[in-house]
This record gives sequence, structure tokens and C-alpha cells, in this order.
Amino acid sequence: MTRNKSPKLKKQLGKASKQTVWAPFWTVMKKYGRMRVHPGRHTHVKRSWKRTNIKV
Repeated sequence: MTRNKSPKLKKQLGKASKQTVWAPFWTVMKKYGRMRVHPGRHTHVKRSWKRTNIKV
């Protein structure tokens, strides 16, 4: 990847990095109740930098 990134690429990479964030703990309790569930279980997109690449 080049040293200087275009604004379009920065926007795409920023969006992709937000998709890997776990859900807030209070949404887990709201959805599943008092069960012990990992916060990453009900995030929208599960993406890992090692497992999948971003098509840019």
C-alpha cells in the first residue's frame, strides 16, 4: 500500500475498522438477558484483518 492514502481509501478503511468493534455491553444484556454472552456475538459484520481482506 502506498504511503499517502486517498480520502476515498481512508473512508473505506475507517468503515471497515468500525465493523469489527464489539457491541456495547448493555445491548448484550438487553438482547440475551442475564446470560453470559460474548459482546462480539451480535455485531453486524465479523471481520478479521488476518482472515479476510478488504477489496479496495
